[in-house]
Amino acid sequence: MEDHTATGIGARPAPVLREYVDSYVGFDLRGLPTGVHCGPPSRALTAVISLSDPLEVAAGVDDGSPVTRFGSVAGGLMCRSVAIHHDGRQQGVQVSLTPLGARAIYGMPAAELAHRLVPLDELLGALAVELVDRLRSATTWAARFTALDELLLRAVGRGACGDHVRWVRPEVAEAWRRLVAARGCVQVGAVAAELGWSRRYLTERFRGEVGLSPKTFARVLRFEHAHELAAAQDPLPWGDVATVSGYADQAHLVRDWREFTGRSPTAWRRSEVLLGAG
Repeated sequence: MEDHTATGIGARPAPVLREYVDSYVGFDLRGLPTGVHCGPPSRALTAVISLSDPLEVAAGVDDGSPVTRFGSVAGGLMCRSVAIHHDGRQQGVQVSLTPLGARAIYGMPAAELAHRLVPLDELLGALAVELVDRLRSATTWAARFTALDELLLRAVGRGACGDHVRWVRPEVAEAWRRLVAARGCVQVGAVAAELGWSRRYLTERFRGEVGLSPKTFARVLRFEHAHELAAAQDPLPWGDVATVSGYADQAHLVRDWREFTGRSPTAWRRSEVLLGAG
């Protein structure tokens, strides 16, 4: 009988990195049905380093986006799911960066990566090559997470020489924190007023730094919350998912779900082979 396993091991980065890096997740999938995993939009800029075969990724689901092979890939904030094609076997590490982390680690505003997937070495150069080598030669998840801490700290240290981390306006960083804390259930105008900015000015500055407008980012945060609830091993009914995550009604959730995943909630649940596996 074939062994069907899906292991996911999460870790927090070193405290000095937590302003820039939200989390690490190591994953090891074996013996699952061949399929397409929807990588949903979220608050994080995601980088994935494969520990086995190259990742086959498209920037959209079922929309004709070309599939590209990456040994390691970095993406910005997205408004739609990426499609990760797999043969039921994948091993790798996912790193979730904050928008501030884009400047600190990649040396560019998160906006420059919005809606894009690029090879990690295009952003980190030789440091990415060393990181992949270290991760692949390590034999435990703990050792891999330690390697991530060490190399990402070096990237931050390298970037601090150019002082580009300070280019993020504190008001933009604060708006991002408030939207995240409210999981998107807050009025952008109210956030702008609390910061002493007009809604229009906040929208311009936020989009220029993050790559999405505050309103769109709030929609992504609500969807991210709904997706977490729907992907749980014992999920709530869809109507309850909609209510808890701040949607006006279930129809509103269904509209956003289709926009962000390319599928209805029911079709998504039927096709997503990783649900309840980890």
